[in-house]
Amino acid sequence: MSTDIEPRPAIRRPGPSRRTAAARGLVVGVLSAGVALGVAHLVAALVNPAADPVLAVGSTAIDLAPQPVKAFAIRTFGANDKIALLTGVYALLALAAVLLGAAALRRRRYGLAGLAAFASLGVAAVLSRPTATPVDVLPVLAGVGIGMAAMLVLVPAARTVVVAGRGRPRLLNRRQFLATAAGTALTAGATATIGQALGRRSAVGARSRTSVRLPQPAQPVPPLPGGVSAGVDGVSAFLTPNRDFYRVDTALTVPQVDVATWRLTLDGAVDRPRTWTFDDLLARGLVERHITLNCVSNEVGGPYIGTARWAGIPLAPLLREAGIHAGQNQLVSRAVEGMTIGTPLEAILDGRDALLAVAMNGEPLPLEHGFPVRMLVPGLYGYVGACKWLTSMKVTTFDAFDPYWVQRGWAAEAPVKTASRIDTPKPFAQRRAGPVMIAGVAWAQRRGITAVEVQIDDGPWRQTRLADGPSPDLWRQWTYRWDATPGSHTLRVRATDATGATQTDQRAAPFPDGATGWHSTTVTIT
Repeated sequence: MSTDIEPRPAIRRPGPSRRTAAARGLVVGVLSAGVALGVAHLVAALVNPAADPVLAVGSTAIDLAPQPVKAFAIRTFGANDKIALLTGVYALLALAAVLLGAAALRRRRYGLAGLAAFASLGVAAVLSRPTATPVDVLPVLAGVGIGMAAMLVLVPAARTVVVAGRGRPRLLNRRQFLATAAGTALTAGATATIGQALGRRSAVGARSRTSVRLPQPAQPVPPLPGGVSAGVDGVSAFLTPNRDFYRVDTALTVPQVDVATWRLTLDGAVDRPRTWTFDDLLARGLVERHITLNCVSNEVGGPYIGTARWAGIPLAPLLREAGIHAGQNQLVSRAVEGMTIGTPLEAILDGRDALLAVAMNGEPLPLEHGFPVRMLVPGLYGYVGACKWLTSMKVTTFDAFDPYWVQRGWAAEAPVKTASRIDTPKPFAQRRAGPVMIAGVAWAQRRGITAVEVQIDDGPWRQTRLADGPSPDLWRQWTYRWDATPGSHTLRVRATDATGATQTDQRAAPFPDGATGWHSTTVTIT
């Protein structure tokens, strides 16, 4: 006698609430992405730090960002613009990871497909960098491979379902999920930490810089006269310390260059192309010069200007020795990370102190300011005359090649415009009635400053006292003693250069060739 026994149906217990499912989806996505980024960072430290996918995506974002966005970032975040960009990239990645985790809990293949899509974007970003090689995609591929493996482990642990099988049905529980998540989190943290440590150890630039011993300049710069300082508190120091010198560039990480293997090439339309080592350049003899450098991104009254004592090798003789072909008018410099800057040849060959700078204020160039060698051409904004981390120079024409910033709409030639700034009193300052010192700086490199005037409210323009100006390539400090009366007052400043031209009052943004307009500030006198 046989008896048909109906199979016992699988027991299903209540699934997680929507809130619990969302939380677990968040954990799955963030941890999968976190371990992927940690592994990618670790492999990049071994292969090439610049191949880190987050840095590559950030650099690509810089390249593709419209000019108004770039201007907003510099105006809003200043020297912290790179930190702000990377913070934004990580925030977007975190949001995308949450969405991928939620998708993976529905269908695991959705999450895996999302990770693959992000890997494709990472590969494209890495390969878009000017100095990329096929090996640079390894961090992305390794990271996404481990990230997918993490997702394959995390998704089953995050699903609260009953599994039918032999014996009693089994529920994947909260403890198991937490243990799996914790293990994945530890893996992500460990790989990222090891990657950071390896990155610091592989920072060859810092080690190389400490090994550099610069010879005494063959032409030391004369001491500055005592009268270059206005002697007023609140005015920028005449010589800007290295730690305070402005930095504006597109490098998300400071390039690491070893002087032992560094080479500088000169080619293009020349009779005799050349390649120099660092020691080759030093053997030519160093000259020292005080030079003021400023950035075209500087708004009226902005901070992106400074003066330093630079030491380097005169650039014009190197070009003349190479034999420049007739009709050439541009020197294209290239940095180790791929940045290109175009400089008018005339500006290098007209007698000004165009240098291949190797020292700044008595020490080898700081890493963030172009170690081991940068170009410096007085009278030009940095984006056309001050290539950092220099590795090659090519003689060509403006018609034949558009460098990085020109491709993005900036002017091909950009001599520094006459400008002035009120350093003190600061905006919205409160002072007592009576004598108040108004003071600041003015500059017109290659021409020099001959007069600075201030205006109180809508009154007449009044001549200020100028501090000494030992060179037209340097800014000048100025002061004015004001007998201040109670009330709210607007202060304005304008400068006149040695050609007799006075600053225009017409406001213009930095794009495409430098800002114009009078700097003003409002103060309250009590």
